[in-house]
Amino acid sequence: MWCCTESVDSNRLPSLDMGEVPSVVTGHRDVYTNHWAVRIAGGPGQADKIAEKYGYKNLGQIGSLEDHYHFHHSRVVRRAAYSFRGPHSFIHMDPKVDWAEQQLVKQRVKRYTRSDPNFIHFNDPKWSNMWYIHCTDKNNRCRSEMNILAAWQRGYTGKNVVVTILDDGIERNHPDLAQNYDQLASYDVNGNDHDPTPRYDSSNENIHGTRCAGEVAAVANNSHCIVGIAYNAHIGGIRMLDGDVTDIVEAKSLGIRPDYIDIYSASWGPKDDGKTVDGPGLLAKQAFEFGIKKGRKGLGSIFVWASGNGGQQGDHCSCDGYTSSIYTISISSTTDNGNKPWYLEVCSSTLATTYSSGEFYDRRIVSAYCLLIALATVVVGLD
Repeated sequence: MWCCTESVDSNRLPSLDMGEVPSVVTGHRDVYTNHWAVRIAGGPGQADKIAEKYGYKNLGQIGSLEDHYHFHHSRVVRRAAYSFRGPHSFIHMDPKVDWAEQQLVKQRVKRYTRSDPNFIHFNDPKWSNMWYIHCTDKNNRCRSEMNILAAWQRGYTGKNVVVTILDDGIERNHPDLAQNYDQLASYDVNGNDHDPTPRYDSSNENIHGTRCAGEVAAVANNSHCIVGIAYNAHIGGIRMLDGDVTDIVEAKSLGIRPDYIDIYSASWGPKDDGKTVDGPGLLAKQAFEFGIKKGRKGLGSIFVWASGNGGQQGDHCSCDGYTSSIYTISISSTTDNGNKPWYLEVCSSTLATTYSSGEFYDRRIVSAYCLLIALATVVVGLD
């Protein structure tokens, strides 16, 4: 699904020893877009000349990838079942073009916590219901403690840590997020602007990113809703799931301000249907590698990923090239009794586990769905 049928010369592509994940997707037809990823040496000016020569518009560099540009052709069908040939196709044969790839739509599914077919106190209304924080209390039965309160007592509250949520956007003016919202850690890749506010419609499906942001950095002691696990962190959002997801979209999202953002949080991936083997494309792989080598001012960007929800379908997170990547921290979940949730995917890439919801009789996570990602912000301990 993320492989392209057209390239300049496979021998000229960079060698990436990242553990190749084959693209084998059952029941999904390729959808070709009118967007191209192109590698051209010589700077933006040279890229502009090539774009104009073949009728493209250069939309700029792809994230942090030097010499990689996002080209758009307005006279090519926006979504098609096959790749259209025409004068624009000659770009693949231009000697000044190292590599070019027409972008395919990638299926990406948001990962919710599934529901089945106190020496520190805050005034937030749901504070007392956040049982996974109060495991030290005698009246709160927990199989094991995640030491959240102990981490807070030692000063690990997310202070000076910049986190961004790669998802369907976040409500930057939400009363539980506004104080911690960071514009510099935010961008709308789908709309190509700096406002990550979700697009609302009757389906109300674009709430996932805001909920994840709340679990990470909801403001404490503001008499509103919940307390974020890293309640002093700076929180931003990258709106990138509300539209066609291509290799360019993912690479741009993974490469937004790597010198400024510490942690990139993602609770999504390929379809968890037990049939799909998929992972990052060439550009996204390079964005991962650039981030871990040069991000965070040379310390390396931190990419935290949810392990998947396809357990009931027999899915295995080793078939997910994002959560099994050597460049991501894969987080799984357990019920309050220490049991495997019915949706859990098991694989060797899992590096940590946090509490989540399970059967109807298990206790639920309050309000938001991304506790597993939020906890990683505290665990990393960037303070």
